[in-house]
Amino acid sequence: MKTSIAHLPQQKQDLINHIIKIIVEKIQPEKIILYGSYATGKWVEDEYEEDGRWYDYISDYDFLVITKSGEKKSDYEVQEIVEHRMGLNVQVSAITHDIDYINGKLSEGQYFFSDIQKEGILLYDSGNVPLAKRRELSINEKQSMMQNDFNNWYTTAKSFLKGVYFYLKEGDLKIATFMLHQSAERTYNTVILVFRGYKPKTHNLEKLHRYAKHFSVELAQVFPQNSEIEKHLFNLLKKGYVEARYDKNFTISREEVQSLIEKVSKLQLITETICNRKINSLE
Repeated sequence: MKTSIAHLPQQKQDLINHIIKIIVEKIQPEKIILYGSYATGKWVEDEYEEDGRWYDYISDYDFLVITKSGEKKSDYEVQEIVEHRMGLNVQVSAITHDIDYINGKLSEGQYFFSDIQKEGILLYDSGNVPLAKRRELSINEKQSMMQNDFNNWYTTAKSFLKGVYFYLKEGDLKIATFMLHQSAERTYNTVILVFRGYKPKTHNLEKLHRYAKHFSVELAQVFPQNSEIEKHLFNLLKKGYVEARYDKNFTISREEVQSLIEKVSKLQLITETICNRKINSLE
């Protein structure tokens, strides 16, 4: 594997090395691999205006943190440790699994982890356990996996959205909000599975949005967070998983539900387009 980040500006190198130091200090992992846009040199830091609104698009720092055999750490734990120490201006996406899980997936040919081994940069290695040799999937195998994931997750995402209309008609806005959350969650997971072959261990829509936005600028624009209204709507949607079901004080208006229906519908249209394009690109 590659081990150098010399292709990055010195400021980025210093920041990444500081992140590695924090993770090693707190987690004592077996290995830490930088993957994604900073590993490939395709990171983005962009701010632009469209239809009178300003958007920003900033790449996360993506890390695969491989822990000792049998040691379980949550993705949140690593992200929150780093972001707490580094400040809110640094967005870290960390995926955490133990060495046995990773080596098992590499041996199976799971293409997300195989691509990380192929394109990622090994920045910390305890030297205790080697990574397994990855099995290369055929194009047909990879395409079949993508199509199956799309069929499964996108179909159920659409079904949950149908449920939203039912509960909206019934006047049960809380359950409609929960169904909206489920539809959005499964839509994001559709994108992530098709493009990466891996589903993050979370129901948190903000984290899923951060994972999925790398694959489409249009996808990132559905919930742009560039106004108080946009922030409020996304916050209501995030609350759909817990508060809408269990908090007696949770409230949402019919108009807000309808606005979220429009957004989740748009999310699904974009998802269908980019996933089909991705699957067909392998032919």
